[in-house]
Parts: sequence; structure tokens; C-alpha cells
Amino acid sequence: MDKWWRLVEATKKREPSRKSGTGVERSFRWLLDTGLQKTGGYPKKRRPNFRGSAPPGAPGGLEEEIDMETFEKQPELEPHIFRAGVMKPKIRKRLLKIVEGFLEGLKIEVKPLDIRLTGSLANYNWSKYSDIDLHIIVDYAQLGENKELVKAYFNAARMNWNDKHDIKVHGYEVEIYMEDAEEEHIASGLYSLMGQQWLNEPDPTQVDIDHGTAHKKSDDIMTQINLIEKFALQKPKGAMKSIERLRAKVRRLRSAGLKSEKAEFSAENIAFKILRREGALDKLGDMKHNVYDKLMSMGEE
Repeated sequence: MDKWWRLVEATKKREPSRKSGTGVERSFRWLLDTGLQKTGGYPKKRRPNFRGSAPPGAPGGLEEEIDMETFEKQPELEPHIFRAGVMKPKIRKRLLKIVEGFLEGLKIEVKPLDIRLTGSLANYNWSKYSDIDLHIIVDYAQLGENKELVKAYFNAARMNWNDKHDIKVHGYEVEIYMEDAEEEHIASGLYSLMGQQWLNEPDPTQVDIDHGTAHKKSDDIMTQINLIEKFALQKPKGAMKSIERLRAKVRRLRSAGLKSEKAEFSAENIAFKILRREGALDKLGDMKHNVYDKLMSMGEE
């Protein structure tokens, strides 16, 4: 990751002006070509820690690996973060400082429209596994005509930052996300740090989790991941199709859950959190990279 930043710094003098639309796009393309996406992989501190999942109900299955009590409703908002429904001033100041540092490290000038806290720490389902999910709201259209390129750059930049830093606030890891102002963000708990108010205030009476269904959905996907792993390198073409199909299924699973009446507390979203917590999604991503490398290699016996 340090190499990525050294490459960025080495081009400051020859990069186009940040005020030029064309210059911004050229900067995006250069950074994407030399940045995180070219190297791939996971830093050592974030290597997946995935344990093979047994079939539902079998010894060693999720019933023994996941503490479902961590998904239960809490009696109050996280008291280290909020007091009387308002984010504590010291917490807000520190989080804004972290965002400021991230934005200063970008190669383009970005003026956020808002900075928002979302996820379980902006709700009543927080636990020791929660992250501080900070979303920086930006108007992508103001940065260039190619919004997909802008999005790709921000994804690479924030992934690099999240991998490079290990900042915790009261034990909760800080994760930064970039979000287009035109993008719809579905969340029953959404707090504006800049406005110092709730955009969507969570309702503690709406928390009702179907643990059984969440178990079944996550177990099914983890079983499929393990099955694909058994033939991935022997039959890479078939494995790649299965991996892409399963990744699409996971995306649909979470999307359906968040769009449902229960939103974050839906069985689908809880299943997604189980998969993420157990490292199953990282394992699936690793398999995709390995299978792609196998497909692109030549001259092997």
C-alpha cells in the first residue's frame, strides 16, 4: 500500500490541474491503473479467517460458531457513541477529523455534502462486532461526466485507506465509504454528523429477528462455497460460473432484505452479516481471484 502512495506522490508535478474536468478524468484513470486494483489480494492483517462450515445441524456448523445473541436488540443506542439520542461531541469531532484526513489524502479536491453514520451502531442491533460505518456523501456529477470512473476511483481509494489503517473508537473499527448524493441509501438508522441530527431515527420497537431463517440462508450459501472450493482449480471455467452465480445470489439476498419492511433486521441481512463475520465472503472473493489466475495461465502441465 505504501508503494501505491509513493506512486501517487511521484506524479503530482506531471498531473493535470484538478480543476479541469479532463484533468480529473485523467487522474482517475492513472490512479486506477497504478493503484489497488492492479495488485489485488488482502493485507496480512485482514486475511480471511474462514472455518469450513458443516451442513445445517451437523457438528461444527453455524449453530456452534455464531453467537446469535450478538444480533439481538439492545436496550439503548451505543452509550459510548450517543447520549440522549445525540452523538457525543467528542465522538463526532474525532470522526470528522478522521474523514478530513482521508479526504486530504485524495488526489482530487472533494467537498462532502454530508458525512453520515449508518449500520448497526446507528441502530439498536449494535454488538462487539459492529463497525463505525462512515459514509461520505459526494455529488459524483460535479467531479466528472464518467460517474462509473469516479465511483471506481473512490472505491479503490477507500479500500486502500481501510486496508492501510486500523483506527478504532471505543473498540469499534472505523470504515469509510464514498456515496453518490443521487444514490438511494436504505437504512432505518441514519445520522448526519454535519447536521448533528437523525435523517432516519431508529425505532427500538421494530427490532424482531428471525434467527432460524437467517441460519438456513447463511448455511446454504456457505455449503455452496465449500462445494465450489472442492473443484475450483480442477474445473476453473465451471467454478467461475458458479462463483459469479453465488456472488449475484448474495447481492440479491442482502438487497431484498434491506428493501423489505424489516430492513437491517431482516433474516436476509442477518444472513449476510453471518457470512461476512465468518469470512465466507472473503473466501468467495479469494476463490474468484485464484480461479481467474488459473484461467489466464498458460504452459502448465
